[in-house]
Amino acid sequence: MRYLDFTYPTPEANVACDEVLLDLCEAGQLPEGVLRVWEPRTSFVVLGYGNRVATEVNEAACRRLGVPVLRRCSGGGAVLQTPGCLNYALVMPHNGQGPWSGLSTTTGHCLQRHRAMLVQLLGAEVAVEGTNDLTLTGKKCSGNAQRRRGHAVLFHGTFLLQADLALMAQVLPLPSRRPAYRQDRPHAQFLTTLPLEAPALKRALREAWQAEEALAPLAVSAI
Repeated sequence: MRYLDFTYPTPEANVACDEVLLDLCEAGQLPEGVLRVWEPRTSFVVLGYGNRVATEVNEAACRRLGVPVLRRCSGGGAVLQTPGCLNYALVMPHNGQGPWSGLSTTTGHCLQRHRAMLVQLLGAEVAVEGTNDLTLTGKKCSGNAQRRRGHAVLFHGTFLLQADLALMAQVLPLPSRRPAYRQDRPHAQFLTTLPLEAPALKRALREAWQAEEALAPLAVSAI
């Protein structure tokens, strides 16, 4: 698997890069797959492709606070990206068989590997809960989503490190679709940050996925 640690200057380019990597993999140009990691430089909201802005985002607060609202190619709910989040993207080819073959198999394959990684790093119990979440002491510390093509899959998500949870309460209402384990808890009671530094988590991700060969950043003009 290839490895790309690169953050573009703008939120738009960072969001678009994951889909560009997926398209390249679908076209056969990334046959070994890629693990990308990046860290937001500014705060912005990203919606899943099926979300409605009026339902999932406090638009007035975003305008007042200067928080852009973007849309990604994958499913899942609205996410606030802030400095202190570590994002990853796994892009892999698939042939309809094995751990990358379907929605549920890909989710289980990725989340169980990340759960084991966090257990080793933290020395604490981490669980897979809901559809796509990792939790620490019953609180969400990582949200994830995916997008599938005919011959490639994108599975990506966010680890909360020093994320601005107070800002999240201002710009995101309770999501319209909530997992049962949330029990309607507000963001401050439902989410938690991980006591990890980004470099250590990046190293652990790279080791977990055996991402050895570096991939050169895509030209911004391509995004």
